[in-house]
Amino acid sequence: MLSTRFTELVGCDVPLQQAPMGLISPPGLALAVARAGGVGSVSAGLGVEPQALAAQLDSWMEPGAGALAVNFITEQVDPAAVAVAGARARIVEFFWITPHAKLVDAAHEGGALVNWQVGSLPEAVLAVEAGADVVTVQGREAGGHVRGDTPLLPLLAAVLRAVDVPVLAAGGIAEPRAMAAVLAAGAAGARIGTRFIATSESGAHPEYELALLAAGPESTEITDGFAECPMCATLPRARVLRSAIAAVDAVDGETVGTVGDEPVPPRAGMSPHKDVQGQIHAMALYAGSGVEHVTAVRPAAEVVRELAEGAEALLRAW
Repeated sequence: MLSTRFTELVGCDVPLQQAPMGLISPPGLALAVARAGGVGSVSAGLGVEPQALAAQLDSWMEPGAGALAVNFITEQVDPAAVAVAGARARIVEFFWITPHAKLVDAAHEGGALVNWQVGSLPEAVLAVEAGADVVTVQGREAGGHVRGDTPLLPLLAAVLRAVDVPVLAAGGIAEPRAMAAVLAAGAAGARIGTRFIATSESGAHPEYELALLAAGPESTEITDGFAECPMCATLPRARVLRSAIAAVDAVDGETVGTVGDEPVPPRAGMSPHKDVQGQIHAMALYAGSGVEHVTAVRPAAEVVRELAEGAEALLRAW
């Protein structure tokens, strides 16, 4: 098995975290990844109330299921909600927010570890100074909202030289060779999103999954074309499929679909989940630069096993 500082700290078997992706990564996906030995992640939701979050987490968390993480984004974070997550999950994590100690302390008080995802070296240093136990560095290859503009491997090297906590690598990792490469470069684990969109447990709309399967090399681009979202208010840039950019540019109308009775405007930053209807191809089809390696919809446990066993074999051979 692949043992790293991250697996030893967290108590998981595989140095892999499934990235939180809102409704695209429902509890069933997180549990499947955790049961397979990785870290499964869910999103807490913007501005969620502590009591509501407690009820949500208590409704699906299972004792002995493995390591689970709860993710908070933007400045709309209530420390009381963080404490609720910290009392229930192994990891509480943050993204798209400047690191500060009060949130770390709230998670620690509940008993959780803290993972802070960053897009730059200065932000990584701030996260460690604030008390984070783990730092995730996000390279510009990542799908979805991209925090920084540095490619993953140079950013990883810079952060490893500057901090003394386990560092996870995120951005464009969708197959064993990429996972092995970041581990060989010194990362304590990989954080992976796009590959888990095309899984049996994913919450993604089937047409979204098919678009990923059809994508080839060089099929993604960072754009401000889907900038109607809370995260986009501070930095409107996200990596999506180029086909989605072309499709939304061709839209002539005030909506591209609906979620229940609510319209979905063109350029909304919401990725299409299973409850969305309409022009799925013209919505925010987030995908990392390694999307060409996503070639089939498979159970999450199989994906975890393939990545871990493949990376381990490559590292032994190297």
